[in-house]
Amino acid sequence: MSEFYEGMAEILDVDVSEVGPDLELGEAWDSLAIVSTIALIDEIHDRSVSPDALAQCRTVGQVEALAAAAE
Repeated sequence: MSEFYEGMAEILDVDVSEVGPDLELGEAWDSLAIVSTIALIDEIHDRSVSPDALAQCRTVGQVEALAAAAE
């Protein structure tokens, strides 16, 4: 399992086996989760993402795509 998925599992408080591109972020996607995800993306990919753009994401796949597109 990827380091990103492991981090997202911890942030969303789900088992890592549940994490994939189609996983809905749901109610766990609050301001703390967004800040934690910004730190995770920075740590793993050495990239910065906009908190506003991240807040619009609804699935883990959308977060991955945003991280991949970030500079």
